[in-house]
Amino acid sequence: MSDFTYQSSDQPQGEPNKQDAGKDSLVNKIQQLGQTNVAQMPSDSKIHCLTIVGQIEGHVQLPPQNKTTKYEHVIPQIVAIEQNPNIEGLLVILNTVGGDVEAGLAISEMLASLSKPTVSLVLGGGHSIGVPIAVSCDFSFIAETATMTIHPVRLTGLVIGVPQTFEYLDKMQDRVINFVTKNSGIPEEKFKELMLSKGNLTRDIGTNVVGADAVEYGLIDQVGGVGEAIRKLNEMVEAKNQDKPQEGKMLQ
Repeated sequence: MSDFTYQSSDQPQGEPNKQDAGKDSLVNKIQQLGQTNVAQMPSDSKIHCLTIVGQIEGHVQLPPQNKTTKYEHVIPQIVAIEQNPNIEGLLVILNTVGGDVEAGLAISEMLASLSKPTVSLVLGGGHSIGVPIAVSCDFSFIAETATMTIHPVRLTGLVIGVPQTFEYLDKMQDRVINFVTKNSGIPEEKFKELMLSKGNLTRDIGTNVVGADAVEYGLIDQVGGVGEAIRKLNEMVEAKNQDKPQEGKMLQ
């Protein structure tokens, strides 16, 4: 009798352990990637959401109290999104202050080269190097109260050889300008004017663009929120799926 009691009480103890392990794994994913599911896992939805929040971290690790988006987390996700047949569209949510220029451009280039429909949505702010990421998608939205700060490329830390450093920054800035103007409707002259504007920012040069102004300048496609962004992405996915049979037809 005692043996039976011992065995029956031992069996239910194993199940909670498995559940706890699953919960720990899920919590770990949320802590590391900021989301409940990753691109490699099957999902109930054909749309995957990628969030770019806080400060974009590059080759130098930021202090632990900073909210960061680490490029070593985002880049593998984008590769997995491209390879995963269950994902048919990507929604990119931005609320970032900017960060590392090269890391931001790397993420932007990867998003721009995806073969699947992509839609970006700027909530709160998409500042600095967040601007190229916002315009890298096929269609872009910005919330009515969201802002985007456009300013020249800055450098922090030790500077050796000022003329050479200035030339390097100038070339890096040209890379940002070329990417933004190529992937949005804003003219290069207007973007440079906003970037080098004086008086708009109290202690710096540049321009803080709010909601509808970003659309008026041609930087962002439309003012809207999550509902509009998902609706647009579903339309783009459906349109692409309708074109697939026509592409696969053989001419006779």
